[in-house]
Amino acid sequence: MLPRLTRFAPLALLLSLAACGAPDPLTDELPNMGDFQLGYNIVVADNMQQIPPSRAASAEEWIAILTSEIDRRFGDYEGGKLYHLGIAIDGYALAPPGVPLVLSPRSILVLSVNVWDDAAGVKLHEEPEQIAVMEGAAAETAVIGSGLARTRDEQMQVLARNAARQIQRWMLDNPEWFSIDPDAPPFRTAAVETDPADLADPTELVVPAEAPDTPPGAPPGE
Repeated sequence: MLPRLTRFAPLALLLSLAACGAPDPLTDELPNMGDFQLGYNIVVADNMQQIPPSRAASAEEWIAILTSEIDRRFGDYEGGKLYHLGIAIDGYALAPPGVPLVLSPRSILVLSVNVWDDAAGVKLHEEPEQIAVMEGAAAETAVIGSGLARTRDEQMQVLARNAARQIQRWMLDNPEWFSIDPDAPPFRTAAVETDPADLADPTELVVPAEAPDTPPGAPPGE
């Protein structure tokens, strides 16, 4: 059996692809999410793999920044019914400095996501949702590459913010989970103008995942 890290080998070949950079949710328009209110926000990285080539980042660093960005995107919703998010970080790559125009890899974050209904005490889907989040493209990274234009911490924040947005989009694809009225107005309109390039759909990849179905410390309900 091949080592687990080889599952991510095809992803390393895709690190040069561009994707959008999600706007800050504190100023971005937020869609209506029905009765959703964030309960537990659990991020684990027990089986996290580094996908080369990559700068290094610890599990603790990833847990802290992803937890923060999930809170930023979902923390203001007050729908009155609690839902818990359990997120396992499967793998990541933080693009190192590359040769401009020839080798300018971008970064990626691979996650497995679960959502629980607190009142019912059950998970709302059978299998973890597997999400691969690409780093946002920007003018400063288009020519010289992310590894030269952005620091490691900046790359991590872009990935974490994009991840929170993609998780929300997946949740909105299942409006019955949260009793979302399709005709309801946005929860909050944008506070500032957003660059249209930021609104492009992020690149989503489906990858195998071996993250635990119920992350350690998650609320009961399986």
